[in-house]
Amino acid sequence: MTTHPNAMDPVGRLRIMAAGVPGARVVEATLPAPVEAVWAVMSDLEGEFGRFQPDMRSVRVLRVTGDRVEALARSKYGLRAHFHGVLRPGWCWLQSRFLIIGMAAAHAPDGATRVALTGGVRVPGRAAIVPVGAERELRQAMARLSERVAPEHPATA
Repeated sequence: MTTHPNAMDPVGRLRIMAAGVPGARVVEATLPAPVEAVWAVMSDLEGEFGRFQPDMRSVRVLRVTGDRVEALARSKYGLRAHFHGVLRPGWCWLQSRFLIIGMAAAHAPDGATRVALTGGVRVPGRAAIVPVGAERELRQAMARLSERVAPEHPATA
């Protein structure tokens, strides 16, 4: 994941996207693992994604066209979501009628990775997130992601 020196990295882009969604929270951390290893876990929608996202039981990718992705997800409560979005190195933004999920990863000093997560339950008919419990779930997802990519080193905020 190389970027132009003056370009905004994916974590900065996620902050901006979340700022445009009322109720959205962003949880950030630095994980002591290379960005390629971290992103391999984060972007594995059908495998690892459901292991670090607290509410996801399974995700099935239906279609990938370039960086566009369509997927079906099932929560641990049995609820379903039909996502459409973008998945590219260091960046993922998925939306369904009821959920928004945003993830980003970027290089940090010393070979570490800066990670940002946002998302939650959408307000019906609006690009807004119900803030109740969203930050707690994002922090739980970040802790679980950290355990998956660097079990011997906790994430730092």
